[in-house]
Amino acid sequence: MNMDRAPKLVSREVSTCPVCSTKSLTLEVYYYKIPLVNEVMITVGRCGTCGYRYTDIELLTYSKPKRYVLRVEGPDDLNALVVKSSKAIVKIPELGIEIYPGPMAYGYITTVDGVLERVLDVFPTECGEVCEGRRREIEEAMEGKRKFTLVLEDPQGKSAIVHKEKGRVIVEELPKATQP
Repeated sequence: MNMDRAPKLVSREVSTCPVCSTKSLTLEVYYYKIPLVNEVMITVGRCGTCGYRYTDIELLTYSKPKRYVLRVEGPDDLNALVVKSSKAIVKIPELGIEIYPGPMAYGYITTVDGVLERVLDVFPTECGEVCEGRRREIEEAMEGKRKFTLVLEDPQGKSAIVHKEKGRVIVEELPKATQP
């Protein structure tokens, strides 16, 4: 790895673990400049007692609350980069998907396909035909056989969707009434 592009440790501290309540959670904050995305802050936490892990990522550029919208038309769009902060909401209306952050939510960098994979990872396995039909719809979307819209709403403006084709991602200021 090129050392100029390696993440730089900004701080390290030991804190109380939210799971086991011992003072053994090591939190590290890194600065990293990612091509296409720009500057991000990555927070990593590990508890030496219970093994609890925490990660978060967010853009460092300050922004107003934003909504990012990408209409996924085919397989190429599944490779668009998604930077989701811990406060962002993910919606895919055509598939009935709405993911709201909880108190232990974390941020991540993935692709549109990776977002769908994360949905399938937590999808119920024992709920009958309705769930099987919904699972098939998500799998078809992952194969590029189903068109859908990915919406990312971030009240802090620290998320993004990055597509190789300029103008494919619609960026709007998030109205105050819809901010969580």
